[in-house]
Amino acid sequence: MPPIGFIQDDLDLKLLVLYIMARAAGPITFLQLFELALCDAGVDYFSLTQAVDHMTATGQLTKEGERYAITDKGRRNSRICESSLPPSVRRHCDDNLLQVNEALRRESQVRTQIIDREDGTATLCLTLEDDASPLLHVALLASGREQAEGWAAVFDRDPSALYMGITRLLDGSEKAEEENK
Repeated sequence: MPPIGFIQDDLDLKLLVLYIMARAAGPITFLQLFELALCDAGVDYFSLTQAVDHMTATGQLTKEGERYAITDKGRRNSRICESSLPPSVRRHCDDNLLQVNEALRRESQVRTQIIDREDGTATLCLTLEDDASPLLHVALLASGREQAEGWAAVFDRDPSALYMGITRLLDGSEKAEEENK
């Protein structure tokens, strides 16, 4: 039975990985890479694992924590070889990358950190940035980790609400709205 999909061998798979990694907005997890690589029926988990391990060992990818990023060497190789991938595979990858890249951009712009303190309280640090500069950086004292996690979840869902609330408060807009009621 002939192989399924356009990805036929290890080299094709590595080209696909380089294509994806060169277009990712930031470092991604193996699971994210796997989901993006499933754009072709010739991709399987074990082959992808071997390809990524080899590419990391040869300096085309780096791994920091649980995330992989492409190196300059990998980018050069991607540019040279990307035309070897069929246009339909590239198009499918590009479509899948839209959603992942949006999540990566948001993740880099909205950050929370919880610092446990010796007295059982916790400090919650909230950061909101745009592409060029920080918009908001706040540190709040919470009664404990559970409260800090709750506040962090609310901030993650709608970070602009906190920003707008603070700016309205500082502008005095809140008082004007209350007086008009």
